[in-house]
Amino acid sequence: MSLDAGRTILGTYGQVFIDGQWQTNFNSLVANVEMDKKEILLSGDVWKRYKKGPLKGSGTMSGFKVTSGMLQRGFSKFEIISKLDDPEAYGFERIRLKNVLVDGLQLASWKAGEPVTEEVKFTFEEYELLDPIVA
Repeated sequence: MSLDAGRTILGTYGQVFIDGQWQTNFNSLVANVEMDKKEILLSGDVWKRYKKGPLKGSGTMSGFKVTSGMLQRGFSKFEIISKLDDPEAYGFERIRLKNVLVDGLQLASWKAGEPVTEEVKFTFEEYELLDPIVA
Protein backbone atom coordinates (compact mmCIF):
# COMPACT_ATOMS: atom_id res chain seq x y z
CA MET A 1 0.00 0.00 0.00
CA SER A 2 1.39 3.40 -0.94
CA LEU A 3 1.41 6.50 1.20
CA ASP A 4 -1.76 8.59 1.11
CA ALA A 5 -0.15 12.01 0.51
CA GLY A 6 -3.16 13.74 2.02
CA ARG A 7 -2.32 12.20 5.38
CA THR A 8 1.11 13.83 5.57
CA ILE A 9 1.20 16.64 8.09
CA LEU A 10 1.94 20.22 7.11
CA GLY A 11 3.73 22.50 9.56
CA THR A 12 1.23 25.18 8.52
CA TYR A 13 -1.09 23.68 11.13
CA GLY A 14 1.46 23.83 13.94
CA GLN A 15 0.84 25.89 17.06
CA VAL A 16 2.99 26.89 20.04
CA PHE A 17 1.40 27.40 23.45
CA ILE A 18 3.40 28.93 26.32
CA ASP A 19 1.81 28.35 29.71
CA GLY A 20 -1.50 27.71 27.94
CA GLN A 21 -1.46 30.84 25.74
CA TRP A 22 -1.33 30.40 21.95
CA GLN A 23 1.69 32.25 20.58
CA THR A 24 0.45 33.23 17.13
CA ASN A 25 3.72 35.00 16.31
CA PHE A 26 5.87 31.84 16.40
CA ASN A 27 5.94 29.90 13.12
CA SER A 28 8.72 27.40 13.81
CA LEU A 29 9.42 24.98 16.66
CA VAL A 30 12.08 22.31 16.99
CA ALA A 31 12.44 20.17 20.12
CA ASN A 32 14.82 17.23 20.52
CA VAL A 33 15.80 14.77 23.24
CA GLU A 34 19.30 13.34 23.24
CA MET A 35 20.66 10.53 25.37
CA ASP A 36 24.19 10.64 26.74
CA LYS A 37 25.08 6.99 26.15
CA LYS A 38 27.85 5.61 28.30
CA GLU A 39 30.42 3.54 26.46
CA ILE A 40 31.09 0.19 28.08
CA LEU A 41 34.26 -1.73 27.15
CA LEU A 42 34.41 -5.38 28.15
CA SER A 43 37.47 -7.59 28.17
CA GLY A 44 37.36 -10.31 25.54
CA ASP A 45 34.72 -8.42 23.53
CA VAL A 46 35.64 -6.55 20.33
CA TRP A 47 32.34 -4.66 20.37
CA LYS A 48 31.74 -1.40 22.23
CA ARG A 49 28.62 -1.69 24.34
CA TYR A 50 26.42 1.17 25.49
CA LYS A 51 24.43 1.90 28.61
CA LYS A 52 21.65 4.44 28.73
CA GLY A 53 22.73 7.67 30.39
CA PRO A 54 21.01 10.95 31.24
CA LEU A 55 18.67 12.66 28.79
CA LYS A 56 18.88 16.26 27.58
CA GLY A 57 16.04 18.19 25.97
CA SER A 58 16.75 21.22 23.81
CA GLY A 59 15.05 23.22 21.13
CA THR A 60 14.45 26.43 19.25
CA MET A 61 11.33 28.40 18.46
CA SER A 62 11.25 31.35 16.13
CA GLY A 63 8.85 33.75 14.52
CA PHE A 64 7.86 37.39 14.37
CA LYS A 65 8.39 39.79 17.24
CA VAL A 66 5.03 41.22 18.25
CA THR A 67 5.43 41.90 21.98
CA SER A 68 8.14 41.94 24.61
CA GLY A 69 6.68 38.80 26.19
CA MET A 70 9.88 36.74 26.06
CA LEU A 71 11.90 39.60 27.59
CA GLN A 72 9.32 40.06 30.34
CA ARG A 73 9.39 36.31 31.09
CA GLY A 74 13.16 36.53 31.47
CA PHE A 75 14.85 33.41 32.77
CA SER A 76 11.88 31.98 34.65
CA LYS A 77 10.78 28.43 33.78
CA PHE A 78 7.64 27.82 31.73
CA GLU A 79 5.83 25.10 29.77
CA ILE A 80 5.48 24.72 26.00
CA ILE A 81 2.83 22.66 24.25
CA SER A 82 3.48 21.87 20.60
CA LYS A 83 0.33 21.11 18.63
CA LEU A 84 0.07 19.74 15.08
CA ASP A 85 -3.50 19.67 13.81
CA ASP A 86 -3.63 19.18 10.04
CA PRO A 87 -7.29 18.57 9.14
CA GLU A 88 -6.35 15.83 6.63
CA ALA A 89 -4.16 13.91 9.09
CA TYR A 90 -5.29 10.87 11.09
CA GLY A 91 -5.62 13.09 14.13
CA PHE A 92 -3.70 15.72 16.02
CA GLU A 93 -0.59 15.56 18.17
CA ARG A 94 0.22 17.51 21.31
CA ILE A 95 3.52 17.32 23.16
CA ARG A 96 4.17 19.07 26.48
CA LEU A 97 7.70 20.30 27.19
CA LYS A 98 8.21 20.72 30.92
CA ASN A 99 10.50 23.07 32.87
CA VAL A 100 11.53 25.04 29.80
CA LEU A 101 14.36 27.49 30.37
CA VAL A 102 15.68 29.87 27.71
CA ASP A 103 19.41 29.85 26.93
CA GLY A 104 19.53 33.59 26.33
CA LEU A 105 17.43 36.66 25.66
CA GLN A 106 17.46 38.47 22.32
CA LEU A 107 17.34 42.12 23.36
CA ALA A 108 17.46 43.61 19.87
CA SER A 109 17.82 42.39 16.30
CA TRP A 110 16.27 44.49 13.58
CA LYS A 111 16.92 46.05 10.18
CA ALA A 112 15.03 48.97 8.63
CA GLY A 113 12.29 47.90 6.21
CA GLU A 114 12.23 44.24 7.31
CA PRO A 115 9.93 42.36 9.71
CA VAL A 116 11.55 41.83 13.10
CA THR A 117 11.95 38.19 14.03
CA GLU A 118 13.09 36.51 17.20
CA GLU A 119 14.69 33.15 17.86
CA VAL A 120 14.54 31.53 21.27
CA LYS A 121 16.86 28.64 22.10
CA PHE A 122 15.89 26.64 25.16
CA THR A 123 16.33 23.48 27.19
CA PHE A 124 13.62 21.42 28.86
CA GLU A 125 13.71 18.74 31.52
CA GLU A 126 10.91 16.36 30.57
CA TYR A 127 8.27 15.84 27.91
CA GLU A 128 4.88 14.20 27.72
CA LEU A 129 3.09 12.99 24.61
CA LEU A 130 -0.43 14.19 25.40
CA ASP A 131 -2.19 13.24 22.18
CA PRO A 132 -0.51 10.83 19.73
CA ILE A 133 -1.50 10.52 16.08
CA VAL A 134 -2.55 6.94 15.36
CA ALA A 135 -3.42 5.62 11.89
